Amino acid sequence: MRLVYMGTPDIARVCLQKLHEAGFEIAGVYTKPDTPKNRGMKLAQSEVKEYAVSAGLPVYQPATFKDDAAVEELRALAPDLIVVVAYGKILPQRVLDIPEYGCINMHASILPELRGAGPVQWSILNHCDETGVTAMYLTAGMDEGDIIEIRKTPIDPMETSSELMARLAGIAAELACDTVRAIEAGTATRTPQDNARATYAPMLSKQMSPIDWTGTSRAVIDHVRGLIPWPVATAELDGKKFKIFRVERTQKQTDRAPGTLLALTKQGLEIACGDGVLCITQLQAEGGKRMAAADYFRGHPIKIEV
Repeated sequence: MRLVYMGTPDIARVCLQKLHEAGFEIAGVYTKPDTPKNRGMKLAQSEVKEYAVSAGLPVYQPATFKDDAAVEELRALAPDLIVVVAYGKILPQRVLDIPEYGCINMHASILPELRGAGPVQWSILNHCDETGVTAMYLTAGMDEGDIIEIRKTPIDPMETSSELMARLAGIAAELACDTVRAIEAGTATRTPQDNARATYAPMLSKQMSPIDWTGTSRAVIDHVRGLIPWPVATAELDGKKFKIFRVERTQKQTDRAPGTLLALTKQGLEIACGDGVLCITQLQAEGGKRMAAADYFRGHPIKIEV
């Protein structure tokens, strides 16, 4: 079976590498155009492009499939199946119609839950205890296609979005290979989604970063976990703004107002929340580097509200 692969970030790179190493014929790899990054604004390749180039696979980076030439270029590759993993572009119907066996997607949620751009982050932000990867057929609707298979996994109580994404990448890679084999063998099943049960996972934004200390300890911890690696939770502590990378529960209780700085300990900075006391253990000051909170405040004293 002749494949065209479409993807952009690291989870897509892991899946591409697995398919390539498994011996599937990959006629071409599509990824988003190179983007300017960092202060120098130099063009940076996606993780998928980096792997494809290293593996000698042909790479295509159309800005849009509204361009007839881009569609005809894809059609000329004559794919039997298109495999999509976090490509970052919506495929129009005329692209979906090109391959004989359709287009499949590995989506990092238990569909129909968490359709959209940020399913991994929102599984944590929504306090889910499990998530998974869904192999599905693509349609013109956003993540609305028939389900082929779902593989579930529990979410660790302190796992960050980036850590969970890395685990899901391995699950998605295995599932992608198995799904292509099932389609080749004619054994792939199709189960329509229950649209009434659909929930959504919109793109994240920096406006989500500030921590609401009036929330429960779980709400605050999940907020911090869910926003790693971007946009990262933030808090103003003694008049200074910090990025917050890890917050842990304590067994302490307090009647102080949420957000009150309570104590510096060997573990970090204790702060009141809606149902008790949390400890900030990892943070980053503006212009500084990520570090243990206890180490930072040892060199930068902070006012504790007694």
